[in-house]
Amino acid sequence: MLDLAGDAWSDRAGGTSGALWGSALASLGAALTDDAAPTRHSVVAGVAAATDAILEFGATVGDKTMVDVLVPFSTALGSAVEAGGDLPTAWAAAAETAVEAAAATADLLPKMGRARPHAEKSLGTPDAGATSLGLITRTVARVLDEHASVHRAS
Repeated sequence: MLDLAGDAWSDRAGGTSGALWGSALASLGAALTDDAAPTRHSVVAGVAAATDAILEFGATVGDKTMVDVLVPFSTALGSAVEAGGDLPTAWAAAAETAVEAAAATADLLPKMGRARPHAEKSLGTPDAGATSLGLITRTVARVLDEHASVHRAS
């Protein structure tokens, strides 16, 4: 399903963001597969694969892009799972790292992406892609928590 979503996003979204999200979703889908239920370790591997796929486009941390959120999110998620955290708890902690990283992009000068031509004018404003990704990670955290709550109640 994620592979199909990645293809659809890549085909229909404009600009580089379509290719970025398409590649990320396809990489996540390839890591999770449809053959077994996702585990906390397979989700960490999938997020790492998505991160690697996006990094192949050339952005690095500090360029004022979604990479400034994705890399610390992936690292925080992996660390939380390795420390023994369950997926909802680990994801929620990593999502807060992501939101903080997105806010911190306000202090960066853009080196890639649509904001690059605005240079100094963008100081004080967080990167839109970074902010969106932070919000997405928070939304997924809520869904994982609700899903876990339903299973604990049954």
